[in-house]
Amino acid sequence: MEAVVEVLESEGVDTVFGIPGAAILPLYAALQNSSIRHITVRHEEGGTHAADGWARVTGNVGVCIGTSGPAGTNMITGLYTALADSIPMICVTGQAVTSKLHQEAFQAVDIVEIAKPVTKWAVQLKEPAQAPWLFREAFRVARSGRPGPVLIDLPLDVQRGSCRYDRALDAPLPVEVPKPLPKVVRAAMDLLEEARRPIILAGGGVIIGDATEELRALAEHLQVPVQVTLMGKGAFPEDHPLFAGMAGTQTQTRWGNAAFLESDLVLAVGARFGDRHTGDLDVYRRGRKFVHVDIDPMQIGRVFEPDLGVLGHARPVLADLRDEARRRGKPQEPGRWPRRVAELRGTMGRRDDFEDVPIKPPRVFKEINEYFPRDTTFVTAIGLYQIWSGQFQTTYLPRRYLVCGQAGPLGWEVPAAMGVKLAHPERQVVAVVGDYSFQFLMEEVAVAAQYRVPFVIVMINNEYLGLIRQAELPYGMNYAVDLHYGEGGIDHVKAMEAFGCPARRVELPGDIRDALAWASAEAADKRLPVLVEVMVEREANAAMGPSLEAVKEFEPLPELITADWSD
Repeated sequence: MEAVVEVLESEGVDTVFGIPGAAILPLYAALQNSSIRHITVRHEEGGTHAADGWARVTGNVGVCIGTSGPAGTNMITGLYTALADSIPMICVTGQAVTSKLHQEAFQAVDIVEIAKPVTKWAVQLKEPAQAPWLFREAFRVARSGRPGPVLIDLPLDVQRGSCRYDRALDAPLPVEVPKPLPKVVRAAMDLLEEARRPIILAGGGVIIGDATEELRALAEHLQVPVQVTLMGKGAFPEDHPLFAGMAGTQTQTRWGNAAFLESDLVLAVGARFGDRHTGDLDVYRRGRKFVHVDIDPMQIGRVFEPDLGVLGHARPVLADLRDEARRRGKPQEPGRWPRRVAELRGTMGRRDDFEDVPIKPPRVFKEINEYFPRDTTFVTAIGLYQIWSGQFQTTYLPRRYLVCGQAGPLGWEVPAAMGVKLAHPERQVVAVVGDYSFQFLMEEVAVAAQYRVPFVIVMINNEYLGLIRQAELPYGMNYAVDLHYGEGGIDHVKAMEAFGCPARRVELPGDIRDALAWASAEAADKRLPVLVEVMVEREANAAMGPSLEAVKEFEPLPELITADWSD
């Protein structure tokens, strides 16, 4: 285990999250003499989400540790979340001694088989001599190709073994960065030049691949508008003249959907074409060609067959496209198509300046956008508040908007925000949560309080399972969604105070800004998480529909589709 800890240190891990138990104590014994900081969480799922948040902002591999049995099964949700969002993470579990695994020993569960569907690799260490090399390979697997999680199971007797290891003679394994074929790059550029109304669709792979500068250079040279997916928020500044919004059925901008429907070519980079982005594929694909860039060959053609598939890492692909564009000509001047996208942006925005009481959710995000600096790191999860966030919240920098986009586990935000703040203590960190999601893992607030990890929690509280209530409306139902914080419910302000943390409830729109300023100051001064609970109207819905045509009032005009966009 001492060799394992030396591998962790050399791989750049300075913080791990976990809960000790009898079956993992040899590893903990080795950790206590290392430079690695251990954060003792209150639940192993919370530990995985904290490691996930740490990984998303550092780009390195997050680590979560637990004992045998339920510790590993508690990690499954976090492993699934990391796999779905391509986050490099290693979960380490203790295990009963190997001689007892077939005898139903205490807390002896086959966690490797359980974890296989939600990991890139799940493996049990069989021999002490393999320990450092197995961990080296785990880091390589977690980082390579489409990143993702690994689970390593450590039987107690194997942990107690010894091996020969010299850190001075070892180093991290190389990770391949696949480059595209030059002829494929030229073919992609041919399609871009032929298109009259192209857009670039930046997915999470652009951020994971640290390719945002290459993306911006390509877009500016060609004057091609850029859209982002939910996982791609931050890949392109949302105040840039070429920003074209977000298309989708839920997390979208009206003008982004409109611009997408008028496009005739989509260059998708590091995007999976998730169903909440595409909606009805017939609508999504109609009238436009697709170039799909991905590092994983099994992603290309998985949802639909593109006109051109480009296999490669986002950074070298975008760099090669940029260089090819420069070889073919001088930088383009803004033409009719970018001006059209700007026109849509200026005429199809959603209101956020409501003065209504109870507070309308868009007003909350207006205050968030205007109060917090552009380099603030936001963490959010799943529900109506995620949809409102995607529709209203502005993002400017990579790794500053973190969301569990595909798996959508409730409770993700608080531990993830803690992981972010521990990775970057100098950053302003804000977790945007729902009342129900907060209650899933609110025990992790105690961890942040114990270790003095300050961040702001903004709760959008409609006292409902709001997304479920909205989904039930077509069925004429309103079944079991009431979570009122009064009689028989949870008073979130008092709950935070029980953890020793400041909290404030807001019921008037004019008080939101002052509450955010108070929370920021309190968090910085007291080194604690601070809650601002904003009570919003109970019947608030989010704009969403089955396809991109959910914006009923918009129809692409024939004269726009057939216009000459060559200038």
